[in-house]
Amino acid sequence: MQSRRIALKIQYLGSGFRGWQRQAGHRTVQGVLEEAIASRAGHPVTLYGAGRTDTGVHAAGQVAHFDTTSGIPPTEWARVLNDCLPEDVVVLASAPVSDVWHARFSARWRRYRYLILNRELPDVFWRPFSWQVRWPLQVEPMAEALNSLLGEHNLEAFRRRGSDRPHSRVQVQEVLCQRLGDLVSIEVQASGFLYRMMRLLVGSLEVVGRGELSPQQFVHLWQHNDWSRMRTRYSAPPQGLCLVDVGYAVDPFGCRFAHSPPFWALSMKGLPKTPDWSAALWVSSLA
Repeated sequence: MQSRRIALKIQYLGSGFRGWQRQAGHRTVQGVLEEAIASRAGHPVTLYGAGRTDTGVHAAGQVAHFDTTSGIPPTEWARVLNDCLPEDVVVLASAPVSDVWHARFSARWRRYRYLILNRELPDVFWRPFSWQVRWPLQVEPMAEALNSLLGEHNLEAFRRRGSDRPHSRVQVQEVLCQRLGDLVSIEVQASGFLYRMMRLLVGSLEVVGRGELSPQQFVHLWQHNDWSRMRTRYSAPPQGLCLVDVGYAVDPFGCRFAHSPPFWALSMKGLPKTPDWSAALWVSSLA
């Protein structure tokens, strides 16, 4: 049978994985999915993802593709794979795409969300999905600092060593920083993301939020890649980060996902004040 290309929409909890990318001797999202696909296709496959999430980082809307000669109908792959995948990975949808479509190189944007639990006491439901910051954070200066990234810039200041990307220019399309009760939600939509970009960015915004760095100083630091004014510079922990969605010129999965309101667009009014609704809404916001 002639080979055809299948696109997948994927959710996963990053806690139990050594990131997305296949690594010998480690459990990774790519490795688990490739094993499941191969067991159903009857031949080895290589799965290409839209983004390489780090160890512990979650995804609500990762996109990937593979080529197969299997006779399984393209839209049936989601059901077939979910029957054999572990509980921390779910395929939300599958669809046929052209042989020139690529999950990574055809993508127009990626959107990441980072959640901070900003209160003194921890929360058992939020612990796997947020960074607890005990001291009060001022969201307004954090939002002002974040807005400075809009547009196309050299963001070398938010790039950790170890990337093979040839340049650090990124087009930041949308940003959002808001408080939702005890949660501070930080979202960035961009053409692409540098290695550890979101975690380094959030770590810097947290310094702004506690008043040790002004928005103006933040802008100077990233524009000049000069972090000498900060005693320490750190990246936020991985569990608060989620790859929310990936955008294409034409959505291969149709309007089912394109028009679903993500969690950050929802009003807190009418939602329970107890936190046990949160994790489900956050991880499955595009379902």
